Amino acid sequence: MALLVNPANPTLAEINSKELQEAARALGLELHILNASTERDFDGAFAKLIQLRAGGLVIGIDTLFTSRSEQLAALAIRHGVPTIHYNREFAVAGGLLSYGAGSTDAYRLAGNYTGRVLRGDKPTDLPIQQGTKVELFINLKTAKALGITIPNAIEGRADELIE
Repeated sequence: MALLVNPANPTLAEINSKELQEAARALGLELHILNASTERDFDGAFAKLIQLRAGGLVIGIDTLFTSRSEQLAALAIRHGVPTIHYNREFAVAGGLLSYGAGSTDAYRLAGNYTGRVLRGDKPTDLPIQQGTKVELFINLKTAKALGITIPNAIEGRADELIE
């Protein structure tokens, strides 16, 4: 497996790398870290991915990657690599899977925080909260193009199947 991170955003890259390295170790998988800090780096990252013969790619959380979902999805299909990202837009753009915190849940939490601050609560006194809703989006057209059969049990758990 491989993880794509943006080294120009070191805090996020480190968090993504650390969490996925721990998960990979627990599953007995080797995780390769690939870097891209501009869209010009994408081709090199995919070339390295192919050279490593990685079985799949996790695209880390970063605004660069989110804003270039279509380009990353097209590269993944062209190179025949199953790829996952955290937001729905990636699957809509042609990526295989999107799995992550639901944006509606995140907006609700942000609204709650904003309301509390506007009512006079100090931001430093507010508890840290995480969203509880995780969403799964599967692009069936991409799965077919990659020769992947999505099990019915997984399709049944998806929030949306994109065709």
